[in-house]
Amino acid sequence: MKTLVSVLALGLMAAPAWAATKSFNDVSVIDVSCSKKAAANADAHTKECALACEKSGYGILTADQKFLKFDAKGNAEIAKELKASEKTDHLRVDVKGNVEGDTLKVESVKLL
Repeated sequence: MKTLVSVLALGLMAAPAWAATKSFNDVSVIDVSCSKKAAANADAHTKECALACEKSGYGILTADQKFLKFDAKGNAEIAKELKASEKTDHLRVDVKGNVEGDTLKVESVKLL
């Protein structure tokens, strides 16, 4: 019985390692504060608003209209890219990471 419990425990600990990295290409990036109201027309959401709401964090709106929040690493990376960008709206990204619930653990993100 102890062996079975040990094997099951090891399997549960290893499960995150099996999580597949997902790629989301040319998707809208929106701050969390505006995620619900901007979903109807995400491309109209402005850089100015996104930076003003930076403290709320960021995420993406997937093709099936699901909002995935970025983890701390993703928030820091996209904030840096937004600040350096000349874009004013139509904020789109390519992002890779692991989805855990409604959060995207970002491996890489690039503002398009």
